[in-house]
Amino acid sequence: MDKRNRASEREAFKLIEEMLQLMESRSLVELELEHEGMRIRLKKASPVQGPQLVEYVSGTPQPATPASASPPGKAAEEGGRRVVIKSPMVGTFYRAPAPDAPPFVDVGQEIEEGQVVCIIEAMKLMNEIKSEVAGRVVEIFGENGDAVEFGQSLFAIEPR
Repeated sequence: MDKRNRASEREAFKLIEEMLQLMESRSLVELELEHEGMRIRLKKASPVQGPQLVEYVSGTPQPATPASASPPGKAAEEGGRRVVIKSPMVGTFYRAPAPDAPPFVDVGQEIEEGQVVCIIEAMKLMNEIKSEVAGRVVEIFGENGDAVEFGQSLFAIEPR
């Protein structure tokens, strides 16, 4: 391959990269460009919106030692029902909308039903994950940039 072809390929990749950034920044679904005999058309696939996975957990895990050896946890005192929000897709977990922004939720925070709790990036699409219940965040199972699998636990919520 000669230098001209390699330069042309680099130019095309740079152009595609710029088009992707433009689509993301302007929330475009489709973008087409014709430039110097080259035609590029980019189109986002519709985001996968599977059902939100919610698991109801009753009580707290029982310790191997007798119950009298340690006091029951707060969840057990309050009825012990927790809702676990699980990942509806494979992707990258983000607790905040941007690297320099505060997280959507923290442990101990009260949240409302439908409130965004995190983002999962899948195939360059940012998918907001919302809580299906109102309550208090009692546990966060991931950190920014963690890879998550379908069905992986993300948050434990103590419902109101």
